Amino acid sequence: MAQAADLLGRRREALSLFARCLELAPDFSAARYHHAKLLLRLHMYEGAMREAEHLLADDPRNPVLRRLKALILDAIGEEQQSSAIWQELADEIPGHVDGWIRLGHALRATGNGAGSIAAYRRAIACSESCGLAWWSLANMKTFRFTAADVAAMRSELDRTGLGAEDRINLLFALGKAFEDEGAIAKSFEHYAKGNAARRLRTDYHWDDINAEVSAQKSLFTREFLNSRNGAGCSVPDPIFILGRPRSGSTLIEQILSSHPAVEGTAELPYVADFAWRLLEGECVERSIDYPQILAELPAAALRAMGEEYLARARVHRKLGRPFFIDKSPANYHHAGLILLILPNAKIIDARRNPAACCFSMFKHNYGETNLRLNELGRVYRNYVELLAHFDRVLPGRIHRVIY
Repeated sequence: MAQAADLLGRRREALSLFARCLELAPDFSAARYHHAKLLLRLHMYEGAMREAEHLLADDPRNPVLRRLKALILDAIGEEQQSSAIWQELADEIPGHVDGWIRLGHALRATGNGAGSIAAYRRAIACSESCGLAWWSLANMKTFRFTAADVAAMRSELDRTGLGAEDRINLLFALGKAFEDEGAIAKSFEHYAKGNAARRLRTDYHWDDINAEVSAQKSLFTREFLNSRNGAGCSVPDPIFILGRPRSGSTLIEQILSSHPAVEGTAELPYVADFAWRLLEGECVERSIDYPQILAELPAAALRAMGEEYLARARVHRKLGRPFFIDKSPANYHHAGLILLILPNAKIIDARRNPAACCFSMFKHNYGETNLRLNELGRVYRNYVELLAHFDRVLPGRIHRVIY
């Protein structure tokens, strides 16, 4: 029943059913494993780690369970520990492509660029058609492909039977390779094909996006926000850096985290999690859309969400500094929610030249955010419109850095 609920997207119900299942049968390892995987997908990392450790206590060398633990460690920024596990698994199962790619990601996060490149190369040696390994190399700022690499990627693209994901990743990787060579027309052609192929697999509805901006402007008036003064959690610890991807937010994070009172963490998923949880639960139960449901929540509920955010972010705070940075660009969609649940948090909007920002996104294989150039422009306009609204109703509340 828990697995069925999960497949139907009823994740809170699935969690409850898994908990009941394990209450009735604590030794049911399969249930505990699937519970851990669901907790990981829901970014409930401490619970996922407890379940993983429980399973590993009985079966410490199980590669599937060690992989699960490594994924959790990656998610909470413990790449040194995770890379050790990925290295063990790659050595034990050298023909497993995913293991080498995961090792490459973890080594890159620790600053071991050479080790990361070597791991991606091993993945390619296992499967030359592995588009993700090629794209992972392309996505390293200092890496340059050889002529042999370009020939190999082009050969794979010409091969029949190549999977859609591998094809998309190879197109983006070749776009970067040709750009580095100065072959701009070829580069643009491959980026455009990669985006077009990705767009066919992306479920994006413009009516929903436009409706979101209208709904937020309608709800978050000056009067509504003023009426919620004193609600939410008053702790000032979080610093949110938001905006569009490729806007220079990482540089702002690096500058701020050089201050001894500020710690850089990661792109934390928790604000978006609250929005999804409201959509799954409160909105369904009360037949009200998000964000309008926020008008129905009492001050205590807003404060509880703010406190939960801080509790869940604690696992990412390693240095004990007073302030920490959440650098998730997409949080601009939820600026109003942040203002309600964490009224004393800092919010920084990072902006780059719009054409440069959108084109830089066009050159990156982000997955669901890959759109046509004109669509990227429309999203950017919606983003500017939304934050301009908050500038009007709460002047100066969001600090803007324009490159």
